[in-house]
Amino acid sequence: MAPPRPRLSRRDALRLGGLALPALALPSLLTACGSAAGTPGTVLRVAQTSDPKTLDPQKQGDLTSMNVLINMFDTLTTRGPDNQLKPGLALSWSSPDPLTWRFKLRPGVKFHNGEPCDAKAVAFSINRLLDPATKSPIVELRYVKQAVVVDPLTVDLRCSEADPIIPAKVSLFGGVAVPPEYLKQVGSAGFAKHPVGTGPFTFEEFERDHQLRMRANPAYWGGKPAYDELVFLPMADPSSALASLQSDEVDIVAGLTPDAALQIQGYPGVEIRHFPGIRTSYLSLDTTQGPLRDVRVRQALNHAVDVPLLIKAVLDGKAREVPTMFPRESFGFDPSITPYTRDLGEAKRLLAEAGYANGFDTSISALTADSNVAEAISGLLAKVGVRARVDLVDSGTYTSRLTSDNRGALGPIYLAASTGWTLDAESLVQSNVRHDRRQSRWHNAEADRLIDGEELSLAPADRQKAFTSLQQLLKQEAPFVFLYQIDNVYAVNTRPTWQPGVVGVLAMASARVTP
Repeated sequence: MAPPRPRLSRRDALRLGGLALPALALPSLLTACGSAAGTPGTVLRVAQTSDPKTLDPQKQGDLTSMNVLINMFDTLTTRGPDNQLKPGLALSWSSPDPLTWRFKLRPGVKFHNGEPCDAKAVAFSINRLLDPATKSPIVELRYVKQAVVVDPLTVDLRCSEADPIIPAKVSLFGGVAVPPEYLKQVGSAGFAKHPVGTGPFTFEEFERDHQLRMRANPAYWGGKPAYDELVFLPMADPSSALASLQSDEVDIVAGLTPDAALQIQGYPGVEIRHFPGIRTSYLSLDTTQGPLRDVRVRQALNHAVDVPLLIKAVLDGKAREVPTMFPRESFGFDPSITPYTRDLGEAKRLLAEAGYANGFDTSISALTADSNVAEAISGLLAKVGVRARVDLVDSGTYTSRLTSDNRGALGPIYLAASTGWTLDAESLVQSNVRHDRRQSRWHNAEADRLIDGEELSLAPADRQKAFTSLQQLLKQEAPFVFLYQIDNVYAVNTRPTWQPGVVGVLAMASARVTP
């Protein structure tokens, strides 16, 4: 292992020294990659935090699973490097009436087993997703009643209510095509063991907790990928993943926090790359009780939390402040709305007006992985007299509390993050702004009216007007403390060249790999 560069601090050197141990303690991993490297052709090896939960793309709803599956399956629409919606299996789309979306399909596309991917297959796929028996966790198509074949290359999605962003919703989870004949032959369980899609890679082998291998599809309609094999490796511990990168056992380590990435900075042949991301963080405030009922208190917290300092000191500069909770790349973001100014004097004045001149005691719940951010926010709030105890919980506990019927289960304040992968601001507010949504802790009739306006209008101008008014209202009423959208951070060796989009999905067909 090459020594760290002299500019590294002693603390960094100790941390890097610690990284050497996991590499020596990974015989199973070394065997796995040896196997991958032993196959013919050029191999790209990608480490992420876990395996996919299932290989049935319609029975998962998390990005870790989709990162793998998007390389074997196509969707009706997709996103280009410029983040704009572009054709996938569908060449074009339109809305002939407010309750119908029509998709014209690409001719000649076949599944990996030779089945045609036509309107019958796409309608089968959408209707399978909608069938309660499938038990799909994908909720984006909740307003779609049925998919109907219009002609061999045209399919309609008929909705119960107008949904203006259906084309965006079928760019990922909701728009996957699955082969009807193959599913009839092998059933859902067999399909999940050996998936067949239309995508740029074909399934080869899956050994849970070990590796998942795919081969480049020579008949892919978009052209064969520029390398031969793609391997995903599950590595939950960032230190172990980075050690594997140093040992040339993987080429890309994805899903890193800026703090974890710093552990490897300075090593030759390894590079930290960060790209703009849309995962947006904020503090959810329980506005239904206690001091947080008072809008002046909520505004004071926004004035007190110095987000630029937080980004610089804790996140190594790898994030961008947001005025409310909309990422800049999403439809609906209004650049004329500015973030709160940092003003401790104003924060103290507002607290005093609300009757809390001596501050108050509260708590912040956060994931263990976000401990540094939560502790830093607690320190910033202390400057205005708000004494916030940090309660750290594991991801399972956090999720169960977040999705429970008790909207106060995570306490008066919790640190949250959302990935609006549709690149439409609706995704950021759909669960936690309108008063009757499952994570909402705010009752505001005007906000409800604006949510209805942006969700049910088809005209982009009307939707933008509603979004702008909603952002102005969010800033004024401050039911959240608005923080930042964090970059996507990757550690890579010298072999791969790849440009991810802001969603951060690991669609690797466009990558280039030096042998």
